[in-house]
Amino acid sequence: MPVDPKAPGSVWTRPSRPQREQLTREQIVAAAIEMLDAEGVGALSMRKLGTRLDAAATSLYRHVANKDELMELVVDDIYGELEIPVADGPADWRAAVARAAADLRAMALRHPWIASELGHAGLTHVGPNTMQVSSELLALFEAAGFPAQEKDRAMGTLMAYVIGIATSEAAYLSLIARSGRTESEWVADQRPRFDEASAEHPRLREGGSARQDVDPEKIRDDDFTYGLDRILDGLAARLDA
Repeated sequence: MPVDPKAPGSVWTRPSRPQREQLTREQIVAAAIEMLDAEGVGALSMRKLGTRLDAAATSLYRHVANKDELMELVVDDIYGELEIPVADGPADWRAAVARAAADLRAMALRHPWIASELGHAGLTHVGPNTMQVSSELLALFEAAGFPAQEKDRAMGTLMAYVIGIATSEAAYLSLIARSGRTESEWVADQRPRFDEASAEHPRLREGGSARQDVDPEKIRDDDFTYGLDRILDGLAARLDA
């Protein structure tokens, strides 16, 4: 297929506009993140973002070609919040990976809209922060002793788990936020409905009853750690094999 000579190319290879302009790419990205955190992906548009910046949408298009390109910049900026630890050798890799996974989950919960976007972070997202984080994560699996042909797969397994559980958590927490109640209040309100629905399912009732007096945030943290430990157990067993 012939290349469109008018195509804007990658936002990463196109230089930023001169600083003398009133509006900068950094300002646009910062405002977009504020809007996304407050209202979610569905509320973001170039027109609304321009209004937030007190600028015409056409001013934004001088820096980004479209909303998809803006999201590339935004996702990469959020990736810049992560600091991947270093593993000096096989003895350090598991603790370093666990910390990186916990930081990634925390980042996704600070920005609930990003969990679904992280699933696209591959060939589409090639910004400097995204690439740096991916490289540093690969270094952890390299330090663990995974061969070259397995490092990507091991990292992909970890990312799939963290992104998957963070997506579910973010949706759950967004639902609670819309209710105007705290998580503990929301869970307490749902308890009678669960008890009634599980009356004929003793296995479900037993599990729910065992944790009914536990802080729901702690339950989420413990569930995340349990799943992460099982992922790391499997990866460690693969190394031992």
